[in-house]
Amino acid sequence: MPFLIGILGLLAAAGFWAWRIRNAAHVSRDLADMAGDVVSAARRLGFRRRANIHPVESVEEPELAIAALGVAFMELSALPNQEQHQALSRSLQQNCDVSATRADELMIVGRWLVSECKGPQSAIPRLTKRLYRLDQTGFQTLLAVLNDVGQSATGQSADGLSPRQRDALEEIARIMRI
Repeated sequence: MPFLIGILGLLAAAGFWAWRIRNAAHVSRDLADMAGDVVSAARRLGFRRRANIHPVESVEEPELAIAALGVAFMELSALPNQEQHQALSRSLQQNCDVSATRADELMIVGRWLVSECKGPQSAIPRLTKRLYRLDQTGFQTLLAVLNDVGQSATGQSADGLSPRQRDALEEIARIMRI
């Protein structure tokens, strides 16, 4: 009897470790797929990263800077939900005159740019400065996108913006010299 219990214990342990290894393989495959999504979206957008230059400085399209700023602004409140992602996508389609697929690609690369800046708070000034250098008239488009993102947020305050988002708007206005 103790022999059977020992064998069952060994089988259970082996099954547990096999399950863990299989799970690790699924997780690593998912991570590789996400990285592939970022790379393929960047290729389709024509984004080229230059050596010894921060990725934000490689941005050549105002739409990409606006999308990245929208992603950063969205992440300043709380964890973004699906409604906020959809609101940002719709806003990019309307205000930047891009297709739904292109808006999603802009958001994917924009999220990567925000992560390369080590978070949304440090990304907003850097991206705003880049947008100002690319297109000084891009403030109106950016403001429309941020307004749509802010209206999609719920529960922060009466106007829908968190204190960090209000500070970010002040920073954007200061950098854009408004």
